[in-house]
Amino acid sequence: MTHTTDFDVLIVGAGWSGLMALHRLRSRGFSARVLEAAPEVGGTWYWNRYPGARCDVESIHYSYSFDEELQQEWNWTERYAAQPELLSYARHVADRFDLRRDIQFNTKVSSAKFDDEASVWTLRTEEGESLTAKFCILATGVLSATKIPDLRGLSRFQGTLLNTFDWPEEPVDFTGKRVAVLGTGSSGIQAIPEIAKSAEHLYVLQRTPSFSLPAKNRPLQPKELEQVKREYARLRAAARDSLDGLALENTGKSAFDVTEEERNAIFEEVYEEGAPFKFQGMFIDQMTDLKANATAAEFVARKIAERVKDPETAAALTPSGYPIATRRLCIDTGYYETFNRENVTLVNLLKEPITEVTEKGITTAARTYEVDYLVLATGFDAVTGSFTRIDVRGVGGQSLKEKWDAAASSYLGLAVNGFPNLFTVTGPLSPSVLSNMMVSIEQHVDWITACLGYLEEKGIDRIEPTQEAEQEWVRHASEVADFTLFPQSSSWYSGANVEGKPRQILPYLGGVHNYRRLTQEIAADGYRGFTIRSREAAELAS
Repeated sequence: MTHTTDFDVLIVGAGWSGLMALHRLRSRGFSARVLEAAPEVGGTWYWNRYPGARCDVESIHYSYSFDEELQQEWNWTERYAAQPELLSYARHVADRFDLRRDIQFNTKVSSAKFDDEASVWTLRTEEGESLTAKFCILATGVLSATKIPDLRGLSRFQGTLLNTFDWPEEPVDFTGKRVAVLGTGSSGIQAIPEIAKSAEHLYVLQRTPSFSLPAKNRPLQPKELEQVKREYARLRAAARDSLDGLALENTGKSAFDVTEEERNAIFEEVYEEGAPFKFQGMFIDQMTDLKANATAAEFVARKIAERVKDPETAAALTPSGYPIATRRLCIDTGYYETFNRENVTLVNLLKEPITEVTEKGITTAARTYEVDYLVLATGFDAVTGSFTRIDVRGVGGQSLKEKWDAAASSYLGLAVNGFPNLFTVTGPLSPSVLSNMMVSIEQHVDWITACLGYLEEKGIDRIEPTQEAEQEWVRHASEVADFTLFPQSSSWYSGANVEGKPRQILPYLGGVHNYRRLTQEIAADGYRGFTIRSREAAELAS
């Protein structure tokens, strides 16, 4: 028997992935509905409104390529786009393709459950609404499950508590205020210089320092944009066929194929260019050999010492104990120089850990810092958290969260055994955050929508990766990661920032180009590694 559903496809999330998925599915004749927790499109770039928020991939590359007219009509104003411009772009895309009529805003999905007999997904919202579809796409993002630190007494704080992920829409005036920022990852590094400009005093609470390069951000000139638009076809093709989705150049040499003087000159040029992904891969052994990696780390350490006047502060801001770029390599605008200001104090939590939060501020092992504002820039339950915070249940009521308790598993980062007709955009063990996210998002959305088109054409009712294919992919992804230095770092790439989370390198490190070719081959081979069932067989079975 056949089962009627509300939609062919339900999509969770109206960020870059969800918007494109809706557009692509519509063009193939599918009925689809997007469920979005926010009151607006944009995903990450709706929520991250903190001062200084901007992308660390150049705007001309951090944009859609699927529509030529869209590429030609949109004019980016800066090399690295700030949050307001990125949100404007998302709104423009939603309006241009009339996407809002199929997006249900202010709708937080609490559960997604699969009916094994009917092969139907039922999604329930926190408001109690239920919607059904044959297929479900989780376009929930890899950096959207914010992580609140477990600090004793946090609820007692009587000042204003802010989170970089859910910043007030109205600007916050720190003039004459005492502020503490907890966290020195990408968000903290962007927000700290901006807050310092107006705060009476800023305390930067740092546990693990990050490596950061100057962004060298600047306005984009009209002639420069014209040139890019003329060359978009070539640029996009090169990006898709590259390791990182950015087609960045490198030396093609080992760090030790050149003299120390030559090596430092190469690092200097890229450092001054402001290109973190390029910097971390200038030499082919930088991310696989500790000694080669150390040459880059030592170079940046010298730069930190030059930028920070006080030697003790510079030393505290200089990372040690992990290879450079195995934690996110940041870019900044005046971050290190901020610590030269008289109204800024670095609090080294390795020397004086936090003991509790009081009504008036933060108490460490050394003293109490009384503040009016406490800003949490404490990161995310990355890659998997946005999926597991929804109660996703597959065949036999199996919980996705429980399945991933020991380790995240997927086939290609696209689908999970035991969860038929469910797709994850940039899920665990896909290139995702260690690539240009736009290239990876577009590739996943196109692969998923082409797959659904194939199923419709062939009269296929159900698709699910086999356990064997999933296990082999997990093994392969781990093997590739172990070839690199990434496992030698405790970072959100490996889940180490979340207490109790299993340790594994969550992004796939085999390269965007290799991953793309493999997924294309799998699709061309009748979706090798997947179990598929026709509608006719399903009806006979029922």
